[in-house]
Amino acid sequence: MLIALWAQDENGVIGKEGKLPWSLPNDMKFFKEQTTGHAIIMGRKTFEGMGERALPNRVNIVLTTDPHYQAKDVLVFHTPAEILDYMENHQETYYLIGGTGIFRSMLPYCTHLYRTMIHATFTGDVLFPRDCVNMDDWQLTKTIPGIVDEQNHYAHTFELFEKK
Repeated sequence: MLIALWAQDENGVIGKEGKLPWSLPNDMKFFKEQTTGHAIIMGRKTFEGMGERALPNRVNIVLTTDPHYQAKDVLVFHTPAEILDYMENHQETYYLIGGTGIFRSMLPYCTHLYRTMIHATFTGDVLFPRDCVNMDDWQLTKTIPGIVDEQNHYAHTFELFEKK
């Protein structure tokens, strides 16, 4: 199973200068709860934006076109086809976590989408590729309202979709 997992603002912003443009501990907790014990697939820029360190208790997969790229404690692949072959031989749950290039190349293979919708707008330089997802092909199966408190300043909703 391949699940796309991301947080975005009302305008589709998902990143700024290699980082998240907001602080939302509830979303980080949700991310950790979903991905721990599973595999995560990300692009090189996303991996480097996380400090170039593998997230613990997960299989970390980095997709890059650089044939010489190496990183500690991660599996490096150079094409989506290589990742799909790996997935076929290693049955587990995979989470596609960004960035835009990864979403663009791998979203057609997803069976589920987990989106954190942040009900605010931010300045950013990376957008979720809306043109890659026809939301008419997806059914919203669950919404979980996020809690706004002294640590989580922005209203947000966790949305889970299944492919129709």
